[in-house]
Amino acid sequence: MLITLIAFFAVLGILVLVHELGHFITARRAGIKVEEFGLGLPPRMFGFYKSAEGNWRAVGLRAKEAPGTIWSLNWIPLGGFVKIKGEDGSEVVEPDSFGSKSIWQRIMVLSAGVTMNVILAAVILSISLAIGSPQVIDDGKLSGFAKVSNVEIKIFQVLEGSPAAQSGIEVADTILAVDDQTFTKIAEFQEYFDQKVGQTVNLKIERKSEVLEKQVVPQILAETQRAGMGVALLETGLVSYPWYLAPVFGVWETLKMIGGVIFGFFLIIKSLVVSQELIGDVYGPVGIAGLVGDAARLGFLYLMQFTAALSVIIAVINFLPFPALDGGRVAFLLLEAVRKKPVNPKLEALMHNIGFALLMILVVIVTFRDIARVSAGFLNWWNSLGGMF
Repeated sequence: MLITLIAFFAVLGILVLVHELGHFITARRAGIKVEEFGLGLPPRMFGFYKSAEGNWRAVGLRAKEAPGTIWSLNWIPLGGFVKIKGEDGSEVVEPDSFGSKSIWQRIMVLSAGVTMNVILAAVILSISLAIGSPQVIDDGKLSGFAKVSNVEIKIFQVLEGSPAAQSGIEVADTILAVDDQTFTKIAEFQEYFDQKVGQTVNLKIERKSEVLEKQVVPQILAETQRAGMGVALLETGLVSYPWYLAPVFGVWETLKMIGGVIFGFFLIIKSLVVSQELIGDVYGPVGIAGLVGDAARLGFLYLMQFTAALSVIIAVINFLPFPALDGGRVAFLLLEAVRKKPVNPKLEALMHNIGFALLMILVVIVTFRDIARVSAGFLNWWNSLGGMF
């Protein structure tokens, strides 16, 4: 639990900091005053600002303004914010106000957080690919420049009531040997188990750096009509590229990740509209914390991979044209550009407030689902490839 909490707040802190820095830097470069830069959500725990004399001074817990930007740490450790002068449509006539800038400058400020999340993902994946990125191995899809090492067979799903479950085999276990034989291809496992129906098979597995021995009796599975022990397997390894090519493939992987997330949202929305069913898994703060903890226990490289993926997901969600999100605010600005006049500030504020309330309701619902669900863990989320075995 402690590892999960530390990893979750570390990852969340990095993602929020990078996102809000994007808004902050772009606003300042556009000549807009940033009234407060906050980590966490109000109420404020403490805050400080830099005076005109260059001295750092504490600010009151309820203070809304200061000569400079208020840097604050807030009590609710989920998210963060940048309070930009005039973002609510007020103070348009003041030159350092958000509302006084051109539509395209305002769009750049609102889009900067998403842009920074995408850049962060590309940087993380570039570094990861230079030192070795954990990936599902598919020889037909890997570039000829790729170097693969540490090939392993990992379990990412265990069927309830299956021989594997009865033997105490768990998600994220690594299979080291079968009857003292080493296999690095899932097809080799299948061929071996086809010959062992009804016979005891000895497995040597690794779990959290501990080597264990388990015995299973393969049987014909109803799901596949073939011999197996009731697990889904992934053939994984560390994929690396020369340092000068790693950034190229890092950017490419980021773009593919963005496409995958967008396509996933399309499928979810399509399913809701066509069949009124929610497909796939939707995670809230509790579920994400669990996935971060699983990734951390698998190792630092897996945590890097998950952080990059989460950064992309946050970027895509934030840019959806939904009120209260960055994408929703950009949509209002684009509407202003088409109409040649701004939307009524009170109407826009109402829409954003309604949108925020709906998002909070969704977070609560998803959080209850997180608590109630029995999760297959990070590996199940990480990749749904691999057949039932």
